[in-house]
Amino acid sequence: MALTGSDLPKVPAPLKTIQPYLTVASKHDQRDHVVSYWCRLYALQTGLKLSTKTSEETNFLLKLMDWLETTKKELHDNEAIVNDVAAQAHLENWALKLFLYADKNDRAANYSKNVVQSFYTAQLLYNVLTLFGELSVEASQNRKYAQWKAAYINDCLINGKTPVPGPMKDEMDDENDSNKEFNDNEEPTSNVTPESPKDNISQGIPSVPANPPSTKTQPEDDAYKTESGAKLSVEQVGKAQKLIKWASSALDYDDVATSVMNLRKALHLLTTGQESA
Repeated sequence: MALTGSDLPKVPAPLKTIQPYLTVASKHDQRDHVVSYWCRLYALQTGLKLSTKTSEETNFLLKLMDWLETTKKELHDNEAIVNDVAAQAHLENWALKLFLYADKNDRAANYSKNVVQSFYTAQLLYNVLTLFGELSVEASQNRKYAQWKAAYINDCLINGKTPVPGPMKDEMDDENDSNKEFNDNEEPTSNVTPESPKDNISQGIPSVPANPPSTKTQPEDDAYKTESGAKLSVEQVGKAQKLIKWASSALDYDDVATSVMNLRKALHLLTTGQESA
């Protein structure tokens, strides 16, 4: 079974902005099918919007559609391929791991191309996560910070300068060069074990995933209450459900620390009615 995108034709010039997502997908072809699938789906959706309908572009996009369809059929037992909530949790978990790896090394002044690549890849994965709807405040902040840090550290390394570790607030709004081409060094090795390959897909063009449906309709004002009597909104209950799903997903990858962190956040929210800082 060849779950790689190596047979895809060269990206046509009008679609060149999707190349970084295809590069990330290729790097994950063997280690994480979920990441490679959703990166290519994001590339397809973006490419369809950018296409000027030339035969070269149409041929490329059709080949990409074929890859997605075949892969989804082969991976029909992979929950993070066929279920939006599981997919979102999987991608958020890996984006956060990359971000924290890069941030830890940045703050310790351990600079390398891997740090640049990890920040850059995290930023791209946060973009892919917009397939599932609007990013959370935390994810949006991480994306902006990773975008700036990748460009900043890369520029310093190229010009022989020593990067300043950690945040520099005066620089955070400078997003110039955010789409620079970075080298193809691998980001840190994922400890995610690809799940067993199988799958299912409907015929035709893969659609953008819908936002995960709410599991409850609007309740009465006092339907959700904490132990202390504080009222919870539907949005807060939904956030707690997500945190619990993320905790479960993290355990799939033997990431106990992330699982515990998310469970604590969910418990704090459900008992106090307030989100953790």
